[in-house]
Amino acid sequence: MMTIIYRPTPPAPFVTLHKVSPMNIQGSIALVTGANRGLGLAYAKALLDAGARKVYAGARDPSTVTLPGVIPVKLDVTNPQDIAAAAALCTDVNLVINNAGITGASPLLDATEGDSTLRRLLETNLHGIHAMAVAFAPVLKANGGGALVNMLSALSWVSLDTTSAYSVSKAAAWALTNSLRNELRAQGTQVLAVHAGYIDTDMVSHVDAPKSSPADIASRTLEALASGAQEVLADETSRQVKAGFAATPSLYLGVA
Repeated sequence: MMTIIYRPTPPAPFVTLHKVSPMNIQGSIALVTGANRGLGLAYAKALLDAGARKVYAGARDPSTVTLPGVIPVKLDVTNPQDIAAAAALCTDVNLVINNAGITGASPLLDATEGDSTLRRLLETNLHGIHAMAVAFAPVLKANGGGALVNMLSALSWVSLDTTSAYSVSKAAAWALTNSLRNELRAQGTQVLAVHAGYIDTDMVSHVDAPKSSPADIASRTLEALASGAQEVLADETSRQVKAGFAATPSLYLGVA
């Protein structure tokens, strides 16, 4: 019997479905959440290198923000008071990068920690993004529309044995991003979804798998913004996972 091997053609890394005004990083004023380390730190560095005029670096503990040239901001995305204070302080922002996120490995059906883990991840990875969008949409509108970037994951589309709750939170954040794009289009705000596989940060230091560098992901995100894209598949893993939607059975079904 002949075996047919499915080899999908990877989609383009940048996807633009509707015409939007590209984000000009040069001279922009940006806010990055979770900017004290890892990918958030890489985003802050990339913005400065690309000519951003001002970069606010949000962190739960602003004393942990040590990158020269940025403005530390106390910002826990699960704290409504922090978000309100940040929106009142950063009134000149025209670019918001929702990078802050957490992970957890408890199975969804774990009778002890499954529910609490899922709720904790949703509070940061979903509700945190939503709360930031609600607070900063008027700021972006007042400053010409600007752009909102949501850091998602290839795990928005697939679930592994150790990522059940995280995948749920990122899938929800993907749907949220698509809905925010519809609601913010009228005010001229570019909404960019960033998908990537494992990134070489403290969050996944325990994972033995290929990882992208934070600097590469940040660079590709800024390139996508400048192109006017609404989605960027920022590494090979995210491109392969999305291409797997067309397989039979689809990759997200998790069939071995």
